[in-house]
Amino acid sequence: MSAMRIHVDLGAQRLGLFGTDGACIRRYAVSTALNGPGEVRDSGCTPRGLHHIRAKIGGAAARGAVFRGRRPTGEIWTPELAAATPGRDWILSRILWLRGVEPGRNRLGNVDSMRRYIYIHGTPDDQPMGEPRSHGCIRMRNDDVIELFSLVPPGTLVEIAENAVGDPVAAIRIQDWSTAAVFAMPLREQVFVREQGVPAELERDVNDPYCRHAVAIGASGQVIGTGRLLPDGHIGRMAVAAQWRNLGVGGQILEALVAEAARLRFGEVVLNAQIDAVSFYLRHDFVPEGEVFVEAGIRHRTMRRAL
Repeated sequence: MSAMRIHVDLGAQRLGLFGTDGACIRRYAVSTALNGPGEVRDSGCTPRGLHHIRAKIGGAAARGAVFRGRRPTGEIWTPELAAATPGRDWILSRILWLRGVEPGRNRLGNVDSMRRYIYIHGTPDDQPMGEPRSHGCIRMRNDDVIELFSLVPPGTLVEIAENAVGDPVAAIRIQDWSTAAVFAMPLREQVFVREQGVPAELERDVNDPYCRHAVAIGASGQVIGTGRLLPDGHIGRMAVAAQWRNLGVGGQILEALVAEAARLRFGEVVLNAQIDAVSFYLRHDFVPEGEVFVEAGIRHRTMRRAL
């Protein structure tokens, strides 16, 4: 899977491309479904949730090349061609075919994005961007989709989300490491390794593949926080991006991990809190125990919460 990722904001009608360091490197206006968000087959809606780019189609095609059934027709879109063949749903220049990765939400059955033929694709130059007009796909300007196509490999993660207004957290996802790594690692390296001076070999441990990970996504598609739940009920690697601290993001991540622990029928959750954060965990019903100890050069205290 590519370390890059794409975030589509249905509310703002924007697509952001994020690099391997988590920074947004491109932002484009798009047009999603006129019928709004939705996952059901034949709804004409744009599906939400996590997807991968299953296939890239049309890399050698001319700008404005017309596709039907993912094959070039040999035509190039022009206003004259559009006038002569009214009513066509134009798919132009490039296709990024999406596959859902969340069974029951956007994969398998009557909600399968790939079987619904959901693409990111080019559209005629006379079509507006920044407002919903499509039949379910994500439309882009031809020059934009050609550029995006050149930047992303197959397997790139694509999140399509309805972002909340006013709340810094647009979504919190609970994910396995195979999906969460691309979201969580750039932020963890920033917070723990670069800000706090934790050795990289200590920050990256063997437990990640066995954990459940919470990833908080901000309104512009950026990762603003993360944390993890180990199989033994320990919560750890809680991190929030600097500009989003003291806005309730950490509390939402923590409660999402507690809820996941409850879903997994754990009797309690445990964490090793940095001393500066003890008061935060007290507000979330964690109880301190034992003496202060030093881990990775930082003073900690063990805290528990019964479920």
